[in-house]
Formats: sequence, structure tokens, C-alpha cells
Amino acid sequence: MTTTKVPSDIEIARQAVMQPIPQVAAKLGIEPGDLEPYGHTKAKVTFDFLERTKDRPMGKLILVTAISPTPAGEGKTTTSVGLADAMNELGVKTALCLREPSLGPCFGMKGGAAGGGYAQVVPMEDINLHFTGDFHAIGLAHNLLAATLDNHIHWGHEPRIDPRRVVWKRVVDMNDRALRNVIIGLGGVTNSFPRESSFDITVASEVMAIFCLSESLEELKERLAQIIVAYDFDKNPVTARQLKTHGAMTVLLREALKPNLVQTLENNPAFIHGGPFANIAHGCNSVLATKLAMRLADYTITEAGFGADLGAEKFINIKCRKAGIAPDAVVIVATVRALKSHGGVAIKELGTPNVDAVANGMENLEKHIANVRQWGLPAVVAINMFPTDTPEEVECIRSRCQGLGVAAVPSDHWARGSEGALDLARAVVDVTKNGKAKLQFTYPDDMPLLSKVRAIAQKVYGAGDVLADKKLRDKFKAMDEAGYGKLPICMAKTQYSLSTDPLLKGWPKNFDVPLRDAYLAAGAGFVVVLTGDIMTMPGLPRVPAAESIDIDETGQIVGLF
Repeated sequence: MTTTKVPSDIEIARQAVMQPIPQVAAKLGIEPGDLEPYGHTKAKVTFDFLERTKDRPMGKLILVTAISPTPAGEGKTTTSVGLADAMNELGVKTALCLREPSLGPCFGMKGGAAGGGYAQVVPMEDINLHFTGDFHAIGLAHNLLAATLDNHIHWGHEPRIDPRRVVWKRVVDMNDRALRNVIIGLGGVTNSFPRESSFDITVASEVMAIFCLSESLEELKERLAQIIVAYDFDKNPVTARQLKTHGAMTVLLREALKPNLVQTLENNPAFIHGGPFANIAHGCNSVLATKLAMRLADYTITEAGFGADLGAEKFINIKCRKAGIAPDAVVIVATVRALKSHGGVAIKELGTPNVDAVANGMENLEKHIANVRQWGLPAVVAINMFPTDTPEEVECIRSRCQGLGVAAVPSDHWARGSEGALDLARAVVDVTKNGKAKLQFTYPDDMPLLSKVRAIAQKVYGAGDVLADKKLRDKFKAMDEAGYGKLPICMAKTQYSLSTDPLLKGWPKNFDVPLRDAYLAAGAGFVVVLTGDIMTMPGLPRVPAAESIDIDETGQIVGLF
């Protein structure tokens, strides 16, 4: 008996017949003169076009989220791509909006963010590696501020910064645990003052968040100016405006702010712009790209990182609140394999049929459905199919969801592209026809900051309460009293569980959420809250993906997914 070799993602991507990017852009009414090409298959959209189209009415918005991630994989980005292709195949003018991949996970363990199988965005290698250089610009802008900050301290400029109260770190777009805690300024008086510092990964940078939430260069510059970098000896905040660095930072980000346009394997338009992680940042692509897509298409498909407790929660409470947009429906991606993992099955046994484990794992999906409903949004469950799935396992998911009044639709887009997602596309169009979406935030603007954190923990995670020591409670109170109490919350939490313990699968009960710290992201316009032992600088795994990535004698990349 012979078996057919399944082509890898990169092999499938290389077989794609890509259209010239002006041809793809024309499907959304974008003229060649409104593009700034990066080669033949990717381009940025000009500010002039953004300005000319800013008052157009916007189409419907579909948010794609997922159950809590497992090593079995869920396929949220792949489903987003397959759904967009399928809707276009149905004759529904649809645009796709995704985040840009970070190099850290690409060379670590998560992999890329361009989809998979026959539901990908291309050119896949470019997108997953350096793309149009946006992350490079964001990292440079962030580190320029760090450099000018230390230079300000070195020369003793006013306001006099207390070196013990510097809060602005440096960033690099790579998983590097050795940089979590560093000493800088060693080597004598010419090298400034020695002090403790640290690095975050670029996707956790406040500059990244500002980049993704700004709708113009003017707004970008003003938000950058509001970044708090340190405190003086009287404990007054010192901002990027006072360091006179926000203008130069905007210069570095000018070209990056223009949305990137590429295409799917089926030559449908896709905007890929911005890329904050959802476990340590707000997890959504740029407002600029999302709103542009909504003005150009009847439907826009976008995704938010990790499970609905993270990416979707921040999409609703941060992005929608600030951008004035609202989803018309939410697609929750689940797989039989992932539900079995939540049901207690070991990774090596996930290919073995086990309806009972699927039934046990369903509680995780049910909690995410409940979350979507509490936000006032209709949901559709996408069952992302694997070859090992059995009809009985799929029926278990479908019938449980039917009992909740939610359609659960098997989708085989990984293997069959748009053809495999047509039923899912029809279900999404159908659920948006009745206009039942009435967006409700998890908390009001005027609720105290700590109460907002508690609302997320209790309503979204299902926790009993939050745990914060007096020092942290006083910190929240001080931010409230300083006029920042109306800001939303950006939770940094493990993606692997609804709780802060990654080992608690399914729908954990009887747990509290320990809060470790909180800090103000004044430019981004939210308060970041660190929970459990979550790190804003990830580490590489024991065997990083980088060990398998190489280039052959013909110049082709090998080992990249």
C-alpha cells in the first residue's frame, strides 16, 4: 500500500499562480496609481487613497476567533483565509484583514501566520519573514525613544529623570529569554549611568499598539508623544513629547503606516498590517487596514489572536471601543483534535477516535460561545476538519452546538480551499442577515480600573475574583486619580487556559486570577495588566524551528513550514 505525500504549506504556496498586485487591487476599486508596489505581488496603499475613501459607508465585519489554543492546533488564520475565499466564490465581495507575523514565533515553535494548506495568503515566504519592513520600523522607533531617553539622562537635561524610575524598555523581534533582565550603561562615565533594564518582543511594544490603533499620521504622532518613558525625582511622568522624540519616531513609521495589500492563493485581496500578540498585547491588526477593507468590500473577515478570552475580548473592549466599529458576527474555530485535548487526551492519542473526550472538551467551546453572546454578537462555530476526524466526533460538536442555538459547520478549507468552506460562508452570510448584533462591552468606561480587571476575570474567564496586593491596588488607585480611570484594560495572560494556569484545560472552575503588575500605556490608551507568570519576552523552545530552516544551493528557503 502506498501513501500520497501531503505537500507542505511552503510547497503549496510555491505552486500558486499569483496575479500582479494591481490586478488584485482592482477587485476592490484600487487603481494602480493608488499603490506603492513592493515587487510584483505586494504593495502598500497610499495615504491619498485612504483620505479619498474615508467617508465611504462601511460593509459588514466578521471576527474570527477560536477556542483556547492547544498543541493540536485550531487553525484560526487558515479558517479566516478559507472563509474569505469561499465568500468571494459565492459572489460576495469580501476582503481579508490579518496581522503580520513576528519573526520570534517563526523561528521558535508557533510557526507563521499566513494560513496553511490551500487556505493561505501569498507570497508566504515574504509575509512570514521580513514582508515590507513594518516590524523593523516599529522596533527602530521604539528603540530610538530608548536611546534618546538614556541620552537625556546622560546629559542631565530637564526634566531630570530619576534613573530608578525608567519604565521604557527596549525591543527586538525575536524570542530571547536572556534579554528579559539586563544591565545597561556599564563601562564608565562615557557610557551613561548603569541601571537595570530589559527587552520585550517587538509585538508587545506600546509603539506597536499605537501603530495599530492610529488612523492617521497626525494621530500616530500625538499618541507617540503621550508615551510615558520615566518619572522625575518628584515622581511626575516624563513623556516622549518632553524628550522631543515623537516627531522622529513618526518619520520612521511613516511608510509602515500605509496598509499592506497581498492576495490569497485564490487571488482574493488581503490586507496584512500590524501584529500585536493577544496574550501579551491587544492582538488585532491595524484599525487603518480594517476600516479601509470595510469601506471597499461588502464583507471584511478579520481575526484576533488566540482564544476568545484574549484576542476577541481585546478586539471588543479595546479596538471596537476606540475605532467605533462592531462585528456583525463572530466565527469560533474549533477542531476535533483540540477538543479532545481539552477533554484530557494526550497529544499522541489525538488521532484515535474518542467521542467521549470530544464531549468532555466541549465545555471550553461552550464558554467561548457564552462570551461571544455576552458581547451581544451572533456566533457560528467552524469545525476545522482533519483527516482523522470521524463523523461521530463531528456530530457530537454539531449537536451540542445545536442545543445552544448555534450552527456548527464542518469546513475543509485546508485541503480544498474555498470549495471546502462554502457551507461555512453560507452560514456566516445567513447569520448576519437578521441584524441581531448589538455590541455590548464587558465594562463601562467610568468603572474603576481594578473593577474593570475584575469584570474581565469574572465575566470572560469565569474566575471567582482577582488577587492583588496592597501595592498593586494602590497603583490602580493612583492611575484612577491621575485621570486614566476611563481607559480600557489590556490583559497579559496565558493563552492555553481560561485561567492563568496553562495546565487547566476545558472550562476551569473555582479559580482566582493573580495579578502581578500593571502599567500605563498612555499613548496606546490602555492599562496593561500582567497576570500569573506571563512574560512579555518569550523564550525559544528546546528545539527551535530555526534549526530546520535553511537555504539550498538554488537559493530556495527550506524548512519554513
